[in-house]
Amino acid sequence: MTKNKITTFLFENKVVVLFVFLCIGGTIASGQSMNFVVSELFTRIARNSFLVLALIIPVLAGLGLNFGIVIGAMAAQIAIFFTTHWGFTGVSGFLLTALLSTPLAVFFGYLVGKLFNNMKGAEMIGGLVLGYFTDGLYQLFFLFILGGVIPIDNPKLMISTGVGVKNTIDLKDTIKYSLDTVPMLTIIEFGFYIAVAVTVISAVVKLAKKQEVNWKRTAVSLVGLVVVYALTFIPAVERFLSSDRLRLLNAVELACFGTLIWQAVKFALCKMRKTDWPRNRAIAACIAAALLYALTYVPAIYNVLVYVQLPVLTYLCIAALCFFNTALMKTRLGQNMRTVGQSRVVANAAGINVDRTRIIAMIFSTVLASWGQLIFLQNVGTFSTYGAHTQVGQFAIASLVVGGASVQKATNKQAIIGVILFHTLFIVAPLAGKELFGNAMIGEYFRVFVSYGVIAMSLAMHAWKKVVKPRLEANAAAGASPAGEAAQ
Repeated sequence: MTKNKITTFLFENKVVVLFVFLCIGGTIASGQSMNFVVSELFTRIARNSFLVLALIIPVLAGLGLNFGIVIGAMAAQIAIFFTTHWGFTGVSGFLLTALLSTPLAVFFGYLVGKLFNNMKGAEMIGGLVLGYFTDGLYQLFFLFILGGVIPIDNPKLMISTGVGVKNTIDLKDTIKYSLDTVPMLTIIEFGFYIAVAVTVISAVVKLAKKQEVNWKRTAVSLVGLVVVYALTFIPAVERFLSSDRLRLLNAVELACFGTLIWQAVKFALCKMRKTDWPRNRAIAACIAAALLYALTYVPAIYNVLVYVQLPVLTYLCIAALCFFNTALMKTRLGQNMRTVGQSRVVANAAGINVDRTRIIAMIFSTVLASWGQLIFLQNVGTFSTYGAHTQVGQFAIASLVVGGASVQKATNKQAIIGVILFHTLFIVAPLAGKELFGNAMIGEYFRVFVSYGVIAMSLAMHAWKKVVKPRLEANAAAGASPAGEAAQ
């Protein structure tokens, strides 16, 4: 039985297992230190995860792998150009850019959703072709309309003729690292004010609707928030939180101790409410946290954990999107999306507006893609005007597929695993090619081949499940039917 489970697991996760071995082999062959590989990996996770997570909603809604995600990236880049031209900087510049890109992305997502509703079953090829078509319009906008139709007087952004935008825009003086360098203390302060405002407004709204307010829970929440905020005034805590980066070692320690505290709180709540406490799950979580903390004392692991530093707000944005994806699927809209993704016929019979649901899913994906592109570009620090968006769809989709996702199913876990494996290979492949063959370009060619290859394999498996497999099953059933009649 165990052997069958292992075989089934390996078959279902064959792509993930293959990439694990490729990453291990590539890391060994590259000859690079783990400090370098892990540091680069966490930089790429922060840079790319939001874009990959933006693909999940359309997959669950039955729209397949969203090659049209590039259109969301274009909306972000249009907004970046104007905020850079106007001279907005820092977090305020980033937020204004996100604010400008959102209505553009909503409009683009609506148009894409309307188009996809007229080509059901061919959304992926439609999204791919649409990306090339919109790229032409994008090039026209940046090469001719800006400066030619819309006057732009900015020598730093425009080419010498005054018509058309330069190939590369430096974001150093505008939004470069604007999200990555927000101090933890600032994050906690804003989080405190937002949480207090939400708690108070929630109570006021319930009173206005003449609903019962749980004053005890409200008071406990406010006291807890005040206590947490008060801790930031302790000098040692304030010094620690004044940094904009969090050491990976501290992140692991916080995760381990946070797990233990959370399990203790759950135990206390279960006792108060007289409900069953999931003992086995809690013990397993505590043991896992203890083992993880024990590993931090291994010298090689300790050195890596101390060396790597994480941009806190960027990772919080990624965590927030994971939470949003999960929470959305628990709402009525999310359940409608899942139903539409599983069967449009059943969704229609259940009274769900299929076309409207698909459009909403596409709008969500396009808006999230625009925000993901903003996170990507502020981390890179330069904006390649005519090329920054070209491979967004390819690399994001390849990352998702590498994590074990398919055309019909994708999860947050698969997205994060895919980003880790795909970008680990991206880091070590050129270095391994240089060490093994004396030519880094071999590694470059290999990783490009892999990115196209995993997408092609995913599409081939989707076609096999949708077309070939049902045909084979139908033929088998037709062949078995006469034999059964003859036996009778």
